[in-house]
Amino acid sequence: MTITATMVKDLRESTGAGMMDAKKALVETNGDMEAAVDWLRTKGLAKAAKKADRVAAEGLVGVAVAGGRGVAVEINSETDFVGKNADFQALARGITEAALNVADVEALKAADLGGKSVETALTSAIAIIGENMTLRRMAAVEGETVAAYVHNAAADGLGKIGVLVAVNGADNGIAKQIAMHIAATNPLALSEADLDPVVLERELAVQTAKALEENAASAKPKPDAVIQNNIIPGRMKKFVAESTLMGQAFVMNPDITVEQAAKDAGVTVVGFVRMACGEGIEKEKEDFAAEVAKTLKG
Repeated sequence: MTITATMVKDLRESTGAGMMDAKKALVETNGDMEAAVDWLRTKGLAKAAKKADRVAAEGLVGVAVAGGRGVAVEINSETDFVGKNADFQALARGITEAALNVADVEALKAADLGGKSVETALTSAIAIIGENMTLRRMAAVEGETVAAYVHNAAADGLGKIGVLVAVNGADNGIAKQIAMHIAATNPLALSEADLDPVVLERELAVQTAKALEENAASAKPKPDAVIQNNIIPGRMKKFVAESTLMGQAFVMNPDITVEQAAKDAGVTVVGFVRMACGEGIEKEKEDFAAEVAKTLKG
């Protein structure tokens, strides 16, 4: 397979690896981007790829809470200017509130918003504002108490990152603190039991290959049993702790985990949602001059 300069550039941006290392990784893996990331990590040349660093989509995430239910909704637009538009913000807020009464995004599109469906309201707004907009997704959590937090808020309940945390027990403010923690740390799952098995399997493969290579290159190699029974399990334990909400060090008090902080406060975290605007969407990058020139051409 031909390895293009664009492929090398994308791999460099996503992993922070050097140009020659990125190119070699792609050659070794026949151009498979995910395999190339793992190859670089095995060699100690990169951390796990952070897809959020490579994506950019505009719009807003809205959050709303009613009783023991909280919802987060993402509405995308073409430019950041629309996200600051009062009409767009009012529309996003209305759609988010409508989401409190539906189960999924398809039902939300059909939900009533001022006498017409959400989908129709969005289409009408596109005609008025003059920019494409999409209702991309929604998520919900339920518990005895639900706390919401918006990071980089553009207006009340609207921003670039929306977080919901559901807890059971008498909440004394810990749920909001945990929501802020989640905004900062972006855990993959609530606990080890909730982690995607595919993610665990891939991480195990990387850590195994890395440990064996490091041991082979060591001046004093350790017995294979030590690698298999101590080193690799230890690294996987660290990965799980750093990747799960319950295992992470609590940002408000790094001496304890989030699980311990919740326990000390007398609550149990039963679910969370962290929704970042544009997460998982690739957007072509242009320099500012090119963007202005394109706008002037209409």
